[in-house]
Amino acid sequence: MLRARFAAKSRRMTSSNKHPGAPWRNFYGRVKGKSLRPSQETYLEEDLAKLSPGAVDWEVNPERENLDLRAMFGGKPVWIEVGFGGGEHLVHQAATHPDMGIIGCEPYINGVAMLLGKIRAAGVENLRVYPGDARNMFDVLPDESIDKAFLLYPDPWPKKRHHRRRFVTQEHLEPLARALKPGAEFRVATDIPDYVRQTLEEVPKAGFEWLAEGPADWRAPWGDWISTRYEQKALREGRTPHYLTFRKR
Repeated sequence: MLRARFAAKSRRMTSSNKHPGAPWRNFYGRVKGKSLRPSQETYLEEDLAKLSPGAVDWEVNPERENLDLRAMFGGKPVWIEVGFGGGEHLVHQAATHPDMGIIGCEPYINGVAMLLGKIRAAGVENLRVYPGDARNMFDVLPDESIDKAFLLYPDPWPKKRHHRRRFVTQEHLEPLARALKPGAEFRVATDIPDYVRQTLEEVPKAGFEWLAEGPADWRAPWGDWISTRYEQKALREGRTPHYLTFRKR
């Protein structure tokens, strides 16, 4: 039943939907990998619904009504991580900053299952998890409601013809900027030099300023950083991480 539900969701993400008001969006990433372990299937069945941020997908929120973040997190400031991978950073931030509410968005269900296991182990309670395209989440976030955003080791789409699929395009950055409060921080980590180039070109166009004043500001990770599996792989393969910090103007 679980696999069928996410297979159906995958088809919806990659095909035309005809629901009035539903946005047409191509989705190029994968939503399912190798078979889940029985424990991961259990996490998805028992925990995912409890951690839902609410009505995000158009099937359950056809009028695209905004989420009530105050009710969700009791008035705490709210952060969002776009594409949390295996969830190491997301859980680390939740544990380090219990006075924050954090939403994680990730369409890859294997990563979602990994995150749910980490949430159980850490016992954090200030997280919400959306297993889907972050653009759907942006649709239902109130204007200027998010205090910080993270984009960490996103899919690099290395071929030039695929660069338009990267997150750092205006299709993604403009709705993100709309949801962020003035002065909110946007962190980007990547080990791909051309992704750095595109990020530095495109993010300022969406109303952000790069905060680096010298090389140390992009060579050294943030003070509350935890190295993820993607970063460890990059380091093993000799690639250099870049840590870019922007502020919404």
